[in-house]
Order: sequence, then C-alpha cells, then structure tokens
Amino acid sequence: MHYQYANRALTLATLAFAASFSVWTLYAALALPVSDQLDLNFTELGLMLAAPMLTGALTRIPAGLLADRTSPKRLFVWQMIAVLPALALLPLATEYSHYILIGLWLGLAGASFTFGIRYITDFFPRHLQGTSMGIFGVGNAGAAITLITAPFIISQLGWQWLGPVYGLGLMVITLIFSLLAPSSPNNQALDQRQSPGSSLLKTLRHIHVWRLGLYYYFVFGSFLALLLWLPHYYMKAYGLDTGQAMAFTLFFVATSSVVRALGGWFSDRYGGRTVNWSVFWVCLVCLFFLSYPPTTMTIHGVNQDVQLTISINVWVFTGLLFIIGIAQGFGRASVYKIIHDTYPEKMGEVGGVVAAIGALGGCTLPIIFGVIVDWIGIYSACFMLLYGVLAVCMIAMYLAIQAERFQVRLAEANRYNFLEDDDITL
Repeated sequence: MHYQYANRALTLATLAFAASFSVWTLYAALALPVSDQLDLNFTELGLMLAAPMLTGALTRIPAGLLADRTSPKRLFVWQMIAVLPALALLPLATEYSHYILIGLWLGLAGASFTFGIRYITDFFPRHLQGTSMGIFGVGNAGAAITLITAPFIISQLGWQWLGPVYGLGLMVITLIFSLLAPSSPNNQALDQRQSPGSSLLKTLRHIHVWRLGLYYYFVFGSFLALLLWLPHYYMKAYGLDTGQAMAFTLFFVATSSVVRALGGWFSDRYGGRTVNWSVFWVCLVCLFFLSYPPTTMTIHGVNQDVQLTISINVWVFTGLLFIIGIAQGFGRASVYKIIHDTYPEKMGEVGGVVAAIGALGGCTLPIIFGVIVDWIGIYSACFMLLYGVLAVCMIAMYLAIQAERFQVRLAEANRYNFLEDDDITL
C-alpha cells in the first residue's frame, strides 16, 4: 500500500519546496542592497522583484503538463539542479540588466510548487487531500528562511556570498530529496491519448479554471507581491531600519505560510468554497483600512481651526497585515482543495494553470506597485490596488454561485416538467 510512504514523501517534498521557494524569493532580501547601490526608483525596483516571479509563473503550465505525464519526483530534482548555475553567477552581477537576467533564471525555482503538489497527491486518499496539500504549502515559509538568513549572510560575509551559500544549501536538499524521497506510485497520466497541447486547450476552455486562477491571483499572487514589497514599504512609510523591516515582514510571511496546513484541514471539513468566501470578506475589511493614507484635516471651528490627523501606526498596520496573511494562508489551501475536488485526474495540469495565474500576481503586482506609487505619490496606493483586485474576485465568485444555483433550479424544473411526461397521452 503506497500510503505507508505518504508521510515521508510529504515531509521531504515540503522540505524541497521550502528550499526552492527561498531561492525563488531571494530578491526580497537582495533588492535592498542592490537598490541602494544602483539607486533604483520604485518602478525599476518593482521590475527587478518581478523578474523571478515572471519565469516562475510561465514555467508552471508546462511543469503541470509534464508532471501528469512523467515522474514528478524526477522533474522536481532536475528543476532544483537547473537553478544552481544562476546562484553561482549571482556574485558576478554588476549592472541592473544582469540582475534582471539572473532573476529570470532563478524564477525556474517557482515551478517547484507544481511538481511537488502533483507528487504528493498520489500518496493520499481524497478525504486527506486538503490537509496534505496544506501541509505541503507550508513550504511557502521558505520565504521566511530567506528573510532570516539573507540579512545575516549580508552582514557577516557581504551580499556577494548570497548566491554561493544558497547554492550549497540547495545542492544538499536536492541530494537528500533525490535519495530518500519515495517514487510516485502513479507516474503515468490517466489519459495518454490526448497530446499535451490539446489537453491544455481543453482545460483552458473551462471558465471555472480561470475563476480559480483569479482567486489564486489574490491569495497567492498578492502574498508574493507583499513579501517582496513590504521591507521597502516599512522603511519608506514608517522609517524603520533594514532589520526592523525584515522582522515585521518575516512575521507576516511565517504566519501566513504555517497556517496553510490548518486551512487545508478547514477545507476538508467545511468545503473549499466556504473557506474561500470567508477569506475574501476578512481581507476586504482589512484592506479598506490599509488603503487609507495618512491624512490631516483642518476643521474650521467657531473660535479656532482644529487640526485632525488620521493615520495607522506601525503596530495597527502590522496587526491588519497579520490578519490578511492568516486569511490568505487559508485561501491558498482552499483553492487547491477545490481543484482536487473538481479535477482529481488532471491535478498537475489544472493546478499548473491556476498556479501560473497566481504567480503572475507576484510578477505584475510589484511592477504596478512601483508605477502607482511613483505616479500617485502615496505609499498606501498598493493596498488600494489590492482592494480593487479583491473586489473583482468577489464579484466573480458571487456571479459563479448565482449561475450554479440557476442551473440547479433549471435542472429541477426540467425534471418535473409535466409536458415531457411519457405517461401522458393526448
């Protein structure tokens, strides 16, 4: 029975995913010294942060197609090996274009989620899929590893050592996973008659897949964008030093990553859609307050003018981010629970498409953050943008629910239509 290897597969896959995710988000820490060295504006900074996210997003679709047709474990190993040369070249970068190109190469680590999620689903029964995928998703804490280790390496050895040290660590994890992780019990696709291209086109015709991608764009894409953007936000908006900014960002990333396992359990128990809808409402309320910029108003009184200042201090800001991070962790788990419930035999393919759309959020949002802050000149403009993205997600979900209820009522009406009763003779 292959379930006896399930825990070992899940543990090692989560470890490998955490290592790959830490590499994928390395620029969250590296961008700080590079930005100062090259004197980047917010738009240039956003483009640099987005480079690894772009490749990570684009490779998730072919990764999902391959994972349904060959060994996801083998693909996972080769993906980690493919990133090692980019880490070795990182100390040689001297120009902005160098960091963009190396960032695009490092983005291959983003495909690790698709390989890993496809790998572990073969080891667990249906009623434990949400929980197992939630535990695997804790590998997002790899970003927390970066936020802890990268500043230490920079302070002790210099930022030029980030690439070699991370390369050595990833090499060790690759060796451990390759030797100790059990092979997947189901390495072949369930339907080999379809070519990858035709199968992908068939999947992309499902509007439900695009809706799930939109949900994941918010719960995962904005999570990626925030973990990349928050260190700079804390430093610019609140005047914190690098260590304090990293500590607050670490708090957001770590809590959001760890609760994903709990989100998977809730999704198994209460249903993915119920969890998703609750997540959206919680985030909507928090983003409303985060979007409000520091404001000073003058009230003309009877005898004198009264100055009224409205602003969110760093502790309230962090508390609201903490709530959003918890909710997004639940949301990431619930989306993949819905995917497995709806498309259990195409988990790699559909999961890859949804993951790609979500990762595009990590690519596009930092760029838009930089552009909108440079344009409007308000730091909280990034949260205004997220508020708008979430509103679109909620409208899409509401319309989808209403459409499904209409189809159910229509089916019931057709079932009890007396004019179609064969027993009636005219």
